[in-house]
Amino acid sequence: MVRRTKEEALATRHRLLDAAELLFHAQGVSRTSLGEIALKAGATRGAVYWHFKDKADLFNAMIERVIGLNAQAGNALGVMRSAVVDYLRQMTTDAQLRRVFEVAMHQVEYVNELQAVRDRHLAVRKLCIVDITLGLDMAARDQGVTLAVPAGVAAWVLHGLVVGLVQDWLLDDGIFELVATGEAALDVYFRGLGLARPGESSTEA
Repeated sequence: MVRRTKEEALATRHRLLDAAELLFHAQGVSRTSLGEIALKAGATRGAVYWHFKDKADLFNAMIERVIGLNAQAGNALGVMRSAVVDYLRQMTTDAQLRRVFEVAMHQVEYVNELQAVRDRHLAVRKLCIVDITLGLDMAARDQGVTLAVPAGVAAWVLHGLVVGLVQDWLLDDGIFELVATGEAALDVYFRGLGLARPGESSTEA
C-alpha cells in the first residue's frame, strides 16, 4: 500500500508538471494560475501545494525534469563540443525539451511571484560559466596553448553564442539548421581561441 501511494504521488506530480508545461507554453507563465494547472492535471489545488511550494518551484521542477545532457568521454575540448552539439541535436528532436525551453526563453516574465525562477536562472548560468571556464582551461593545458582571451571571458562568449542560436531558432526553426550552424559556429569559436578540434593539428586550427 505504501509503495502504491508513493507511485500514485509520483504520477500526480508528473501530471501536474505535464499540465504546467502545456499551459505555460500556450498562455505564458505569469498568465497561468495554479488552479488552472490543477484542473488540467485532474488534481486538486491542494495536490499542487503538496508537491510544490509555489509557481516558481513548479516551474523550476519542470526545467529540471528535462535537463540532463551526457557528454561523450574524451579530451576536454571533445567533451565540451560533444555536450553542446548533443544539446542542440536534442533540442531539434525532443518535443518536450523544445517546448520547455520555449517557455523558459520566451514566455517567462520575472515578476515578483517568479523571483525564484530568476534566482535559479542566474544560479544555473553561474555554474555553467564556471564549468565552461574550467573546460577551456583544461583544453588549453591539453593542447599546450595560451587562449587568445582569458578563459573566463571566452566562457561568456560561448554561453552567449549557444543561447543566442537557440533563442533565434526557437523563434523561427526554418531560418537555419540548428545543429549544422551550431557546429560551424563552435569550430570557428574554438579556432579563434587557438584550440584544435580532436583529429586536427594545431597548424590546421
